[in-house]
Amino acid sequence: MSEAATMPQLRALRIIAIANQKGGVGKTTTAVNLATALAAAGENVLLIDLDPQGNASTGLGIPRQARTITSYQVLAGEQPLGAAIVPTAVPHLSVVPASVELAGAELELVELDRREYRLADALKNVALPFDHVLIDCPPSLGLLTLNALCASHAVLVPLQCEFYALEGLSHLVKTIERVKRHLNPALEIQGIVLTMFDKRNNLSDLVAADVRGHFGDKLYDTVIPRNVRISEAPSHGKPVLLYDFRCPGAQAYVHLASEVLKRERGLLHAAPVTP
Repeated sequence: MSEAATMPQLRALRIIAIANQKGGVGKTTTAVNLATALAAAGENVLLIDLDPQGNASTGLGIPRQARTITSYQVLAGEQPLGAAIVPTAVPHLSVVPASVELAGAELELVELDRREYRLADALKNVALPFDHVLIDCPPSLGLLTLNALCASHAVLVPLQCEFYALEGLSHLVKTIERVKRHLNPALEIQGIVLTMFDKRNNLSDLVAADVRGHFGDKLYDTVIPRNVRISEAPSHGKPVLLYDFRCPGAQAYVHLASEVLKRERGLLHAAPVTP
């Protein structure tokens, strides 16, 4: 993986939530493949699956019967984060898997102390041998996503190239601003990545121009194309970089990881999250 080998290197823990309240935008696909691309660059990466569907766990080849300790037990305070970490087939990449129990966590968390900071507290209470923690959020703006935002230094937003993209993004940006103002002053938007980009469709170019007009350099140069190999990879329990490294989708995630690392280079001395 020669391109990955040329990426700039980081050695400071950064926590990035991958979030969009809209489903079907390539959020989990981005979480899994960005984590894999960062690991291929030599970064030690932990992916925390906070989506009750558990698709990120499945996409990294973790069978449901092997998910004995999950992010649910961590949020509930039943297990420490370290007990939930599972290695994957990707060198340098581990995962905290999800289970369907998370579906009820929204209601259960409401009555717990520090309900917005359950994940932040779990991350603080363990020494993590990682350079990056990525959090795959559910497609909603409930307490699970709020826990991810309160635990993170930054948010990466996957955005599908479609007509209503900016409308949905505006809701997420308002939520991020509220969290920053009231709960986590360290939180920033790390970047926005366009997914399911079809160069044959004029709408993709229009959406890209629209997003850049509103958010400027927050929009990554890399776009993730519509690619059948990206769609096939999860059914084999593999990230697309392992399924078909040479396909356009895999190469796009390599380039995205390079952009993420370059942006993160300037934030090495950012203040830690202090709820």
